Amino acid sequence: MKPLFVLKCGGAVAWQAAEHVLALRDEGYSVLTVHGAGPQISQEMERRGLAVEFVGGRRVTTPEALAVVRESLVEVNAALCAAIGPPAAGFMGDEIGLTATQIPELGLVGDPVPCRPAPLVGALRQDRIPVVAPLAKGPLNVNADEAAAALAVGLGAERLLFVTDVPGVLIEGDVLPSIGADEADHLLDNGTFEGGIVPKLRAAVRAARLGVRSEIGETEILAEARTSTWEALA
Repeated sequence: MKPLFVLKCGGAVAWQAAEHVLALRDEGYSVLTVHGAGPQISQEMERRGLAVEFVGGRRVTTPEALAVVRESLVEVNAALCAAIGPPAAGFMGDEIGLTATQIPELGLVGDPVPCRPAPLVGALRQDRIPVVAPLAKGPLNVNADEAAAALAVGLGAERLLFVTDVPGVLIEGDVLPSIGADEADHLLDNGTFEGGIVPKLRAAVRAARLGVRSEIGETEILAEARTSTWEALA
């Protein structure tokens, strides 16, 4: 099988990701995409009068909210598959064995663990492009960044790239070319980052430490004890 590139795209940029996915395929990679649907979920929850709450970048999910999550993910998955074209193969994570440990204080939310779902392996071997919606067995809502990292590790991916609506990891408005995993942990723990970058950076750090080259936009996460660009500038 060709080297595997896992690309995670947020719901706000899912449709634009198709061109990136196809370019990577043309470069000789097998490509697997994990997408979110954050803006779509929040908008529909507000329309239905459901509370929108996040803790550490993870969405608090009630049974009613989970129904909205699934509906929104199905819509984004179909649209992204259509944008990619015939090579795409859409999957709902809970239907193919994506596994997660429930986080009870957040409701129907899980922390995904590395896994190697057979349907994804089969699709990759057929030179398809799996497009995965981040639900886990339960079903549980899982953060798409964390799902992408878990699948990248479980499938032995060579690279993991988070495509988002910001150019990379930002410190005081500047994009970091790289940041060490230990320094990222320190900045996460002291509250330097908040919102959606928190699970994204934690997921990238986890994957990097487990051997997957991980990048958030233009920022590479360095797993080894090397001096990051942020440490050098500090």
